[in-house]
Amino acid sequence: MTARTALVLAPALLVVSNIFMTYAWYGHLKDFKSKALWIAILASWGVAFFEYCLQVPANRIGFEKAGFSLAQLKVMQEVITMLVFAGFAVLYMKEKLTMNFVYASLCLIAAAFFMFRDLKPAP
Repeated sequence: MTARTALVLAPALLVVSNIFMTYAWYGHLKDFKSKALWIAILASWGVAFFEYCLQVPANRIGFEKAGFSLAQLKVMQEVITMLVFAGFAVLYMKEKLTMNFVYASLCLIAAAFFMFRDLKPAP
């Protein structure tokens, strides 16, 4: 795998893993609200398994092949999490996003800017 491929594959895997994790964390609030708590927990663990099957390789590829630092991977993860959560909240949970959410997201974008501003293009 080339470094260029890794630069695209790592974030792509993180996006898909975040879709699974966001559902595992919050989907039970809609889909299992009338079920016993232990059923919601087991269902969430089952979904989270698939998240880890994508997240672990994403971080390995990002760190070992793409050359992202640990801090860069973490900030990337947080930005992706906010984007996926926004879509999930609006499209699946039918929530409205507030301006505070927008402001918090802008802070994360600023964090990403500072974390990645010295990133050199892959050969």
